[in-house]
Amino acid sequence: MVLNIQMFWENTHLRLTLSGALMLLLSACAQFKAHEDQAQTNFAEPAAAEVIAIGFDNIADKYIESVSLRRIGVEGLRGLGAIDEGISLSEEVGEMVLYKFDDEIGRLRIPPENDVRAWSAAIVALTEKARASSSIVRSASSEKIYEAIFDGALSDLDIFSRYAGTDEANRNRARRDGFGGIGIRFRIEAGVAVVTRVLEATPAFESGLRAGDGIIQVEGHKTDGLNSAAITRLIRGPVHTQVSLTLSRTDALQPFTISVARAHIVPETVTVHIEDGIAIIKISSFNQETGNSLERVLMNLTAPDATPLVGLIVDLRGNPGGLLRQSIQVADLLLTQGDILRTSGRHPDSLHHYKAGGRDLAAGKPLVLMVDGKSASAAEIVAAALQDRDRAVIIGTASYGKGSVQTVIRLPNDGEITLTWSKFVAPSGYYIHGLGVIPTVCTSGYKDTGAAAEIIESALEGKRASETVLWRRRAMLSNDDRQALRDGCPSQARKGPLDLEVAKRLILNDQIHARALRMTTATAQAIN
Repeated sequence: MVLNIQMFWENTHLRLTLSGALMLLLSACAQFKAHEDQAQTNFAEPAAAEVIAIGFDNIADKYIESVSLRRIGVEGLRGLGAIDEGISLSEEVGEMVLYKFDDEIGRLRIPPENDVRAWSAAIVALTEKARASSSIVRSASSEKIYEAIFDGALSDLDIFSRYAGTDEANRNRARRDGFGGIGIRFRIEAGVAVVTRVLEATPAFESGLRAGDGIIQVEGHKTDGLNSAAITRLIRGPVHTQVSLTLSRTDALQPFTISVARAHIVPETVTVHIEDGIAIIKISSFNQETGNSLERVLMNLTAPDATPLVGLIVDLRGNPGGLLRQSIQVADLLLTQGDILRTSGRHPDSLHHYKAGGRDLAAGKPLVLMVDGKSASAAEIVAAALQDRDRAVIIGTASYGKGSVQTVIRLPNDGEITLTWSKFVAPSGYYIHGLGVIPTVCTSGYKDTGAAAEIIESALEGKRASETVLWRRRAMLSNDDRQALRDGCPSQARKGPLDLEVAKRLILNDQIHARALRMTTATAQAIN
């Protein structure tokens, strides 16, 4: 009897325990469902309409060519098909009709052409219809929906106009403007994050971090098994806050922990070293500190107590561009006078004419610029200006040919739209877009450094020299002619030592360098 009572109690207790657990589970599910529903309805709030309205208003106002709200609104709604391929949109007698496969799920009158608020409200309303009819769209985050709508709206414009969601936009801003960090570079080696460089005058430098230190933990989180992006997220944070790092060091008996104060770090884009009396300056991109960094480098190189230089080589190979005004500042540091760039677009604020300010911090020393097929945008502005103003000999291959300027619109959700709003014109009057900068000395197709003398001779003699003198005549530049010019020095990515060897030979031989510059001068005279 006692045994039966005990078994009854244990079974009852088990049922009560399971019942309680089930109730807790059901309650948690209900709370999760409520949060999920709330998250899903966030898109329908006025905030969503505001994001779309601001984005669309800027596209219609600033894009380099006139574009209607109807065009970008309809294409934006069609972008929902990227989330659920069953969603489609049709325009029918003044109305927009949304379908899920063959079933109509929503219908609205097409808003007035210039009423951006009406268009944003209509897009939100029809997106709600799509969410109500599609579990795929309903489960998509607001960011995913924004991405679909803006990608759809921008996809028919040009390849450089695009939307970046919050995470990507934050990374873009960090590259352009800097971030809260400590000033190190690291890479993963055998599963360990190893510091490869400590930038001078940064919190990491002041805290005694060294290249070769292993980062074992960040803020108590083990880094073993984490990728570079995850470790970077742990290290970065608000400026003036502290981050703790647990480090391993070859001459330390055991791991130790230090605390480092985060500061505003702008990625380094300018480096320099000297070979054979030549300063070789690498510019990797153009962020908000590039011009100031180059100015400091040039001031140090030409200081009274510095070792005299034979000349300078600026390496722009692989440089994807960046901030327009930084490229203007870089060109200005190497010029004394004359035009640098003109920009032209539809919006009044896109019209600019930039001129050199009357200083050359390289003091007229011989200058060579290296470009390749990945040198784009701001890098091409610098190359074209220095070539057209007879300041530098350009060597390498045809550059990328991105001759358009983008403006960045920050949206209320912290995403951003990069929008093409003007094209730039080189000082001699040609449009870089689709053509690029054609080097005076072409290295395309060559690899062996032993070919350096042959390359220079080919550039300065015969047919190649004639083509170099004539290519910037504006009357020549039909689409076929532009393509023929690019084909004459095919665009390539260049990483080997050959280009540097050619550049050195030009710098070290005054007569050859002068002849190459005279070819540029002849071109300018032919155009003017």
